[in-house]
Amino acid sequence: MGANSEFARSVFGLEREGAFAASTVSGKLRFCKASRHPRSGVHVSPLLSVVIPVYNERATLEELISRVEAVPIEKEIILVDDGSTDGTREILGGYDGRDGFVVKFQPENRGKGAALAEGFRLATGDIVIVQDADLEYDPNEYPILIQPILDGMADVVYGSRFAGGPARRVLFFWHSLGNMFLTLVSNMLTDLNLSDMETCYKVFRRPIIQTMPLASKRFGFEPEITIKIARARYRIYEVAISYDGRTYAEGKKIGWRDGLEALWTLVYYRLFDSTPVPKLDLGPFVVSDAATISAEGARNAECSEGPDVRSTRPA
Repeated sequence: MGANSEFARSVFGLEREGAFAASTVSGKLRFCKASRHPRSGVHVSPLLSVVIPVYNERATLEELISRVEAVPIEKEIILVDDGSTDGTREILGGYDGRDGFVVKFQPENRGKGAALAEGFRLATGDIVIVQDADLEYDPNEYPILIQPILDGMADVVYGSRFAGGPARRVLFFWHSLGNMFLTLVSNMLTDLNLSDMETCYKVFRRPIIQTMPLASKRFGFEPEITIKIARARYRIYEVAISYDGRTYAEGKKIGWRDGLEALWTLVYYRLFDSTPVPKLDLGPFVVSDAATISAEGARNAECSEGPDVRSTRPA
């Protein structure tokens, strides 16, 4: 586990009742214990919508949900089952109706992109993050992923597996090469300098993702949203993340055909798609339910200083 995740765990050993606030002080994250100001009732964090598309993830689903729950950020967990047939739906039934959870069952398998679109529609948080239902990506890194948005620097954040993160499992050479090739093509078509276009961890201010027209039903979501975010000229930042990839024996689903689909999706949405892409004038980031932590509220919160944050903005 990397330094950022270890620090998050140590800080997040605080009581779980509320949330945390994060601000940058001298290039370091500053986490504040969950609380409301005793007189103003001010929240110390935004609401995070965690959208999790699920398809036949019985082996990892409960552990993943436990890890997401354990991150003490105010959040709603949106689980969209995409027609699972391995018992996943029965597991999800146990979360349906619980506080902090939204569970949606697709009538049949429609693809990851379709499940994400449904999850985005249901989101009510200030910030929306995509989380796969396996254990490849670490929810403890949510704080560093949302930080550029909280600081008012970014509208969208990508978590990069190739930007020098704390730890990355060594696996498939050809998969890595394919990811780098797709990212290269994406950068050529968008004039961005992303290092990981295909990453799962994509974070958005909610109005952006809820007004973005999305058509890709399967794994084409990643290239489609990247092209459209670039066309709208939203501010994009990258943050280095860890990665614990899995093998096909462990349940990995994406294959070379999906790589070809991603390549075509990039070309299509850059050169042939005429769908208007809205550019919202969002202004400064403001928590919808209450203001971010005030100076007086900060004095009433327990705060700890974290490690240096490595975030980069594609030029």
